[in-house]
Amino acid sequence: MKTEVLEAVRKSAPCFKNSILRSVTLFTSENTVKTEIVCDCVFSESDRVCALKAIRKFVPAAFDCEVEILKLTPDCKMVRDKIISIISDNFKAVFATLGEDDVNVRATDGGFEYTVALMSYMQNTENFCDTITSKLENYFCGSFRGSVIASGKSAEDIVVDDKPDEVEFEVPIRTFKIRDFEFLEGTEKRDSAVYIADLNFAGDEVVICGTIEDIRERKYTNKQGVEKTYLSIVIGDTTATTIITYFIRQKSRDRIKNLKIGDSIVCFGKNEAYKGNLRYTANIIDFGKIPEHFVPEKKQSKPVPGYYRKVMPQVFNDIEQTDLFSQEFLPKCLTENTFVVFDLETTGLNSSPVSGNMDSIIEIGAYKIIGGAIKESFSTFVNPGKRLSEEIVNLTGITEQMLQGAPTYEEAMPDFYKFANGSILVGHNIAGFDFKFVDYYCARLGYILDRKIIDTIPLSQELLFLSNYKLNTIADKFNISFNHHRATDDALATAKIFIELIKLKKSLPKLQ
Repeated sequence: MKTEVLEAVRKSAPCFKNSILRSVTLFTSENTVKTEIVCDCVFSESDRVCALKAIRKFVPAAFDCEVEILKLTPDCKMVRDKIISIISDNFKAVFATLGEDDVNVRATDGGFEYTVALMSYMQNTENFCDTITSKLENYFCGSFRGSVIASGKSAEDIVVDDKPDEVEFEVPIRTFKIRDFEFLEGTEKRDSAVYIADLNFAGDEVVICGTIEDIRERKYTNKQGVEKTYLSIVIGDTTATTIITYFIRQKSRDRIKNLKIGDSIVCFGKNEAYKGNLRYTANIIDFGKIPEHFVPEKKQSKPVPGYYRKVMPQVFNDIEQTDLFSQEFLPKCLTENTFVVFDLETTGLNSSPVSGNMDSIIEIGAYKIIGGAIKESFSTFVNPGKRLSEEIVNLTGITEQMLQGAPTYEEAMPDFYKFANGSILVGHNIAGFDFKFVDYYCARLGYILDRKIIDTIPLSQELLFLSNYKLNTIADKFNISFNHHRATDDALATAKIFIELIKLKKSLPKLQ
């Protein structure tokens, strides 16, 4: 049936000749069949009506029929990235041998041609190109033709990592001794508390300790329709802050209501998943303080992944960097350190989980500066697993269709951690925004980034006299052109700006 519907749609108007059928969904509550079509050409309202009429013939008369048409035109990079992803998912042995230049894509009149370079003993991999082509046609519009070519590599050229494929490692949860414990409503003394920064696990008996930064009384109506009161309390222990929920008991109501901002408390309760996030509910509140002159111990990180799994860095060549005469004027601080300059696009601006649901990363663009020159790039979309707002789509140009099939943060962040490991991180507003996101999502997976960061905003304010310090304004100062509000373009512009700023300063700023 699906084949017949697609054939009818393709014949309904010339613009649909390369279209694909993304989904057909029956909504029984609405008595409606909704069809989603993706095409690679501009279409008009009359074209949409033609497609609707073609689909209507296959839908029973008792049901309404709706059609949504999406336009998606991939470029060679998008197709190449998808091919690598398909090989990673379906041909792991082949993926382990792929080099940076082994997959090449060329645009044709009706679609794309691609080649994959394989070593001789892998060239007869069953259904290799058929599988890739089939999955590309299910994802992109147009035709695809692939072939395998001989690779110049031999088995001896493959570098095998000594580390196991998956390193079993559980990040230890840090705790500290509670100082000056006093009972408020409990009957059991608590000796130690979990760092709030490590409160990323579910548990029924979790003790935390910190100073109240905000406390508010709120109302809710229970299942019996009775209005009840609870407290929403923000506490911090210098490692992080979190919101706790406390349902007031009648027997301790007066004592609990005397709590105020600045009090140090110990909470015993449950940390559980709620609507996709962890929520802490205190069962018992007592008094207690963090240690005097508390210096948090450094959190242990999972080992660096042995190899890239989903996102492969690429060699970066820029003709503007070939001016060898300028190399001798590069400061040693630039040539003797490695920097990763990165930028993100996200689903929103909330970079603090304490203030609500943390927004998600949807694109990472990064460049590595080695020896004073930009040598490598790292670029990927990240599927957030939720719908994008119209505002974000309009701002970034990133659509939900572009994110389909992209790695999740669980798949992308280990590769970013490997790419960034050992480097100084650089970004435009990195301290106030970008680092918070990568730090949070890496930490959720057990990867702890060193906080060695340089923000180009204060660096620019120190060295330049401009009307404002937006990225495009600074880029104009150095005659750097780019496509703003896309992570890869913003990161490249920032990398070029950073090099120019360090050439002016001739030293690195203090790491933040």
